[in-house]
Amino acid sequence: MILRAIDIRIPDKDLSILHRAALSLHLGGVGYYPREDFIHIDSGSIRAW
Repeated sequence: MILRAIDIRIPDKDLSILHRAALSLHLGGVGYYPREDFIHIDSGSIRAW
């Protein structure tokens, strides 16, 4: 199995909106790192942190 992942940061944008959008897909893992100003999305099992 090949797993894929991406960390996303968009300067000057509210990352919580992207976080909610990623969660709404119900696909893979979604990590939210507000202090570091990025979210992590991967193709593993459905989970959030």
